[in-house]
Amino acid sequence: MRCTLGVDVGTSSTKGVLVAADGAILASATRAHDVSRPRTGWVEMDAAIWWDEFVSIARELLSVHPDAEVVAVGVSGMGPCVLLADEDDEPVRPAILYGVDTRAGAQIERMTAELGTAEITRVGGSTLTSQAGGPKIAWVADEEPDSWARARRLFMPASWLARKLTGAYVLDHQSASQVSPLYDIENEQWHDPFWEQYAVTIAQPSLAWAGEIAGSVTDDAAARTGLAAGTPVITGTIDAWTEAVSVGAHEVGDLMLMYGTTMFMVFTNSVATGAETLRTPSMWTTAGAFPGTRNLAGGLSTSGALTAWLKDLTDADYPQLLAEAEAAGPGARGLLMLPYFAGERTPIQDPDARGVIAGLTLEHGRGDLYRAALEATALGVRHNVETMRAAGADIRRIVAVGGGTQGQLWLQIVSDVTGLVQEVPATTIGASYGAAFLAATAIAADGEAPLITDWNPVAQTITPDAALRPTYDTLFDRYVRLYAATADVVHELAADQRASTGSAAHTRPTTSSTISTSEES
Repeated sequence: MRCTLGVDVGTSSTKGVLVAADGAILASATRAHDVSRPRTGWVEMDAAIWWDEFVSIARELLSVHPDAEVVAVGVSGMGPCVLLADEDDEPVRPAILYGVDTRAGAQIERMTAELGTAEITRVGGSTLTSQAGGPKIAWVADEEPDSWARARRLFMPASWLARKLTGAYVLDHQSASQVSPLYDIENEQWHDPFWEQYAVTIAQPSLAWAGEIAGSVTDDAAARTGLAAGTPVITGTIDAWTEAVSVGAHEVGDLMLMYGTTMFMVFTNSVATGAETLRTPSMWTTAGAFPGTRNLAGGLSTSGALTAWLKDLTDADYPQLLAEAEAAGPGARGLLMLPYFAGERTPIQDPDARGVIAGLTLEHGRGDLYRAALEATALGVRHNVETMRAAGADIRRIVAVGGGTQGQLWLQIVSDVTGLVQEVPATTIGASYGAAFLAATAIAADGEAPLITDWNPVAQTITPDAALRPTYDTLFDRYVRLYAATADVVHELAADQRASTGSAAHTRPTTSSTISTSEES
């Protein structure tokens, strides 16, 4: 049976799927893992986990279907991450993860002063924030000179798997565009002057598009994984973009909402059609997964991580909490939460933001808190959507994906708060499925590539309740004002937290979004 294998390394787990030529999932496997948080604002992971879990998953899936002929392999992973390795491909330190790791504040401030915000934005598309890879590379150079002295190569989870499988040293354009400011977004190539200034001892990875073939499985990788030597492996990309592929949300005007440990949003436009590359200081401008495409992207630092925290804190299971949250009703009986429990990425770009729960009384219970958490993430999505629209994004279609789409209440709350209709596809397993699809298209003959609409059609549509619009307009106005009103105190508390763990100081943003809080969304 001909099939493709897709594996995605996420923040809390690695997932793999074996997919038939018609898109049917033959088998799936998951390996849970944890990130390391050695200090406040630091989020790391041992890269050995990524390869070990790929090997384990590949062997499990092949044992379930011994008759499977894997004709191509897709890889994907969280990002942008910074994994530096020596000339023998041994990591010099644990990988520094994406925007949830906020350690590089001093480097962001220094690089911005050295290069200038206008030039950084002109070259890379985005201002420097905790999401950018360049300052994290500079942090290693500044803070860990022994590690830096050994560093020769740059990887992310997908490119690390491609390296282990094929020996290719390659990074996809989308991932590279988030190694700001080292990538020239308009010319789709590394920006040599900035690379020489901040990463001169690191060899530049070759650049390819996500669905292009990086190489073939080597004899050594075949012996480890059980895959056949010579099997093509795609370059792959960051999980949010592979998620978008998995549901067909990568056409011009599409916005993907990824419900996961964090919430991620990707809007697509196309410079190939003459559209301009959208830029705004409070969001991320990136290359797309495919040639000629650009994205305006944003992300909440918590979503599923916040609901999981409440679940563990209250010692309740999800069905109980969801039932109680539904009973609490819109507005959570007068509670309002800021979901900034791990700082916040877009649109406020504030690593020193912290969670706030306003309106608590002795009468409130765990269901009210859980409802407030679901509404907080929805309000964060609305904040991002309105910021994107203010920057010129013509959002025509919304597609939801990720583990959180299994909960109908959460989906409905997001639609009610944002006023957006969401399409939910039949398969929401996410990035691993998208990686398998990219692998299938990479080896297809001309005119025979599969269509994602055939693999994964829309299964349901979530429509907002218009009667709730006034309630949530008021709540959104309070949400924006609550952050502004509590920011000074919260930043002082964040400084105390850093002092208690000995972590380096962060830099608060010099710009913030100034969007309208009117009824238009």
